[in-house]
Amino acid sequence: MSTQNSHPISQEKPVPTDEQVDDELCLLDLEDADSLLLHVQDLVTQHLDEFPEDQLDDEAARYAAKMTKASITDGTRDGHLRIIKHYITFHLRRNKKWDATRVDDKTPHDIAAFITQKCGPVEEGFEGRKYSTAVSTRAALTMWYKNLRPNESLTEWRLDSVTNTWRGLPTRSRQVQFMVGLEKTKAKSGEVSSSARALALEDIHRLYKHCLDSNLTVAQRRAGIIRYVAYLLAWLMLLRIDEVIKLRFENFDKIPGERRYIDISLNTRKQNQTGLLHSGRLHANDSDSSICPVRAFILLASLYGPEIKKTGPLFLHVTAQGAVMQSQPLVSSFS
Repeated sequence: MSTQNSHPISQEKPVPTDEQVDDELCLLDLEDADSLLLHVQDLVTQHLDEFPEDQLDDEAARYAAKMTKASITDGTRDGHLRIIKHYITFHLRRNKKWDATRVDDKTPHDIAAFITQKCGPVEEGFEGRKYSTAVSTRAALTMWYKNLRPNESLTEWRLDSVTNTWRGLPTRSRQVQFMVGLEKTKAKSGEVSSSARALALEDIHRLYKHCLDSNLTVAQRRAGIIRYVAYLLAWLMLLRIDEVIKLRFENFDKIPGERRYIDISLNTRKQNQTGLLHSGRLHANDSDSSICPVRAFILLASLYGPEIKKTGPLFLHVTAQGAVMQSQPLVSSFS
């Protein structure tokens, strides 16, 4: 009896539907926005002038203030509260019967309408605020809806086919995709974000000269050294700035005087979230001292001196007087 060789049946991968593509684009957008939310308090604080208290002086605003105070705990940051009150006031002025506690299929459209008002183009009657304003607004409204529905998932927005109710957070709906278009539109019109172009060698050279300028005050130069080393590491290792400022002394291995390189082990990263999956080795660069990682760490070590314990966060806050505070790790992405 003859036998035939068996071959696995090859199957072509199904072509993704438009809906699947849209879902993936939405996830990518949320990932980018969430990377900014690592420093959400700084982000909100930067934009508080765009949500002035003096605009909250009518009946709708007073009702919004009362509602937020009743729904949000006392420990909540004032900045978030102000954005939430502006959101509620915005809709009540348009529709006195609008219910801020309602969460249904219309809620993502309400959120989109408010962010569009803040960030849409001025020539179309909107305020023309930056993309980061949209991100900080989304963060504040996420807090609002989390307080309204504390038991809901924080990572989805979907229709439950059994109960015919919407589950999760409306700030994670597909409607937030408009933020992608918003960012691209602003870049085309001249408001280019810092991530719109990769840093070139010339940029690092200029940063080096700027941060170590001899005309700077002591405090400015100390802060400049930390900024320079952080950006240099990001550039050399292809890291996000938010990944760099989370590095710790324990991530680095260097034996002074015995070798001309530094070994780095990175913690869990956004792209690899299952442990220590990425490491690298940075060698000295004698031909271009401004991009030499060994010299950069010597600068940092000289700045910190023996008073700073070589443990914990690597990048530390410098006060306006020039003091390096080990108790205050750097939390801003220099925006």
